Amino acid sequence: MSEAIQVTTFVAVDPATAFEVFTGEVDSWWRRGPRFRWLPDVRGTLRFEGGAGGRLVEQSGEEVFEVGKILAWEPAHRLVFELRGRNGEETVVDVLFQQGAAGTRVVIEHRGWAAIADDHPARHGLTGEAFDAMMGVWWGDLLVALRTYLVEETP
Repeated sequence: MSEAIQVTTFVAVDPATAFEVFTGEVDSWWRRGPRFRWLPDVRGTLRFEGGAGGRLVEQSGEEVFEVGKILAWEPAHRLVFELRGRNGEETVVDVLFQQGAAGTRVVIEHRGWAAIADDHPARHGLTGEAFDAMMGVWWGDLLVALRTYLVEETP
């Protein structure tokens, strides 16, 4: 059983910009729909409520779902937050923003899976490499969305 899934992308902006877009514009680049969001209303908004001790929340009207607490907030360097699923499972996402020659390498490690039972609904009936691949594709979809948003929205 895997403990962590890791995915990486490269974006052609500096780490400070990558961090700001990742956190400050999360609702614009994070995909919508039941596969990627927590509330059933696809018009809900996703936002980080700044700084360590803050929260990642999704809100639709008066309904608010606390996706998780922010555990580390190091602008231009690192972001760590809990990711709470619809079924109550809690995992941790660690995002690194690493300076490269022509931009920033964004590395996401999503860990805590060893504590989630093999038959838990969050695993969608998958274990081992099949589960790792599914989560890798999920995060890969999100990182493609982030990279595309940065290309379209930054000068």
